[in-house]
Amino acid sequence: MSVTTATIPASPRVTLRLVLWGAVLVLALIPLLNQLPESSALHVGDFIVTITGKWITYAILALAIDLAWGYTGILSLGHGAFFALGGYAMGMHLMRLIGPRGAYGHPTLPDFMVFLGYPELPWYWLGFDMFPYACFMALFVPGLLALVIGYLAFRSRITGVYLSILTQALTYALMLAFFRNDMGFGGNNGFTDFKELLGMALNTPLARAVLFYASLVALIGSYWVCTRISVSKLGRVLLAIRDAESRVRFLGYSTTQVKLFVFVISAVLAGLAGALYVPQVGIINPGEFSPGNSIEAVIWVAVGGRGTLVGAVVGAFSVNALKTWLTTAAPDLWLFALGGLFVAVTLFLPRGLVGLFSRKVEK
Repeated sequence: MSVTTATIPASPRVTLRLVLWGAVLVLALIPLLNQLPESSALHVGDFIVTITGKWITYAILALAIDLAWGYTGILSLGHGAFFALGGYAMGMHLMRLIGPRGAYGHPTLPDFMVFLGYPELPWYWLGFDMFPYACFMALFVPGLLALVIGYLAFRSRITGVYLSILTQALTYALMLAFFRNDMGFGGNNGFTDFKELLGMALNTPLARAVLFYASLVALIGSYWVCTRISVSKLGRVLLAIRDAESRVRFLGYSTTQVKLFVFVISAVLAGLAGALYVPQVGIINPGEFSPGNSIEAVIWVAVGGRGTLVGAVVGAFSVNALKTWLTTAAPDLWLFALGGLFVAVTLFLPRGLVGLFSRKVEK
């Protein structure tokens, strides 16, 4: 049986949301605890602030995938492309800010362009010295790509595994393109060595705290947007399309337009996540386009609970926490553990961790 928030009784849903908001409050304390003296038992290190901020951006990406897959049945294996495009847009802004402080001291060209002999800044880099423009492009470019790909696919009624393969091929093609030095995006090395953002040095506690809270606010806003969509009349149409698209089409609904709208919104949220991710981790390269990253993000949603929104957030945090621990303790085992986790969830927890929690509450 398909899993939606409707399959979870009202009381457990309320309990889950209370737990989620409690977790948000705990997360909000992390940058504050980082300011305590290191001798304090409550002190939180810089690594915890950075890694948790990264997980928050992953949670936004998981929400984007859950909106498309969990509620509409669009299993995209290419959302990593939208995430990476948002990250590259923000990375281009951060590279423009380096200016004469780079290794080659050029006032406008990033170091890699000077090294590769670019005579001038490519036209598509113009405007990225302005933060509002970079933010707009971080959302616009993924949304535009989703609009084009989604229109062509949904109009042709490409669904199921064929759509998944199409989106996976898209992100793989982008990865190969961005690896090329002549694309003007840093080639294999991508962008790194960022200095500042909005006048703040990125290696300071203040910048880490600001980016952390910006990501947390974006997560709350993304969750609100997805919730508003899922509980509206449109949300019921999405569920109907997911479960029986042909019947919805026969009733007179334009399933192409509805699916296209959700796919574009999902891509925009993924781009937002990527834009917040890059200044916190300090690097963006073509590896972010890897199809494996998109597949892993889908696993987050499956583990947490597809079609529940809360489950997407829970899955993103829990799987990445496990990854952080296991890649340190036994790095060679992580891919085996990830595959085993997906198989175990598919066989024994089809409703994900959130479904397990709801059954315990019902008992």
